Amino acid sequence: MITLGTARAPPGEADTGRLEVGETRDGSPVRLPVAVINGASDGKTLYMQAVSDGDELNGLGVVSRVVPRIDPATLSGAVLVVGIVNYFGFQVAEHRNPIDDRKMNRGYPGDPEGTTSERIAHATFQTAKEADLVLDLHQGSTSRMINETRVRCGLRHHLHGDCLELAKVFGCGHVLDIKGPDGQLARAGPDQGVPTIDPELGGCVGWDEESIRYGVEGVFNVLRYYGFLDGDVDVEPQTRARGFDQYGSPAGGLVRFETDLGERVSVGDTLFEVTDVFGSRKARVTADESGVFWRTRRLPQVAAGEYVCSVGTNVDTY
Repeated sequence: MITLGTARAPPGEADTGRLEVGETRDGSPVRLPVAVINGASDGKTLYMQAVSDGDELNGLGVVSRVVPRIDPATLSGAVLVVGIVNYFGFQVAEHRNPIDDRKMNRGYPGDPEGTTSERIAHATFQTAKEADLVLDLHQGSTSRMINETRVRCGLRHHLHGDCLELAKVFGCGHVLDIKGPDGQLARAGPDQGVPTIDPELGGCVGWDEESIRYGVEGVFNVLRYYGFLDGDVDVEPQTRARGFDQYGSPAGGLVRFETDLGERVSVGDTLFEVTDVFGSRKARVTADESGVFWRTRRLPQVAAGEYVCSVGTNVDTY
């Protein structure tokens, strides 16, 4: 029998339930939606979670499509899922947890007596750290971004190679291989000996079906490659960036992008122009380094100094 919160599944069965992680302001319990898929035969354990950031819904789209498609009778091992991590942020469609104004994915491994975010992080990490592999499904918030996977443990971590392999198997096509901030699950998991990656499935308001397809295919790639399900996986080379340049606007006005997401750029290529409201150019911004046009703001209006776009740099293929 495998349990996660109130979900209980013997071998060859699946169940859904709730994981209690605290209380709301009126004393009502906070219960995260969870699923357990317990394979008919022994094998590894995959832990997967989504909506650590309350406005990042593509991961939830992946979970809602993947869980019904996994037949426990044909599964070896187990898949454990927390469908919505940032309970409070999800309710109000906000990135951060509005109760403690914390970004959930900065609180791992958590604290059972800490803020609401730290308590949720602690409760979910108790399951994640016992798994063999971890997928923490994200997206580039509501910005526009390519589909990519992030390896956050750092190049010198003893599990870097394992995390990089997991990212390659997931197969979004692009990998950002840069050590992440303290408190990220993709940092805390490897520190506990568990290969962990952070798929960043595009960026949108609501959810995007193309990015969700990347995520669904990625999860099933992982399930097949690591022996949870039968089937072959064509592991394809990935474009990896080991640097990340961000560009702000030198002037206020309207942004016109001259480069499309995913395109290669060279030093001196125009990334964007800024015009006034009547279309006259006020500024032109070019690439400082060669790389891949990775991410952009969604709205065209911009203030002087405000974030506009990012370029993945130090690019190779692995």
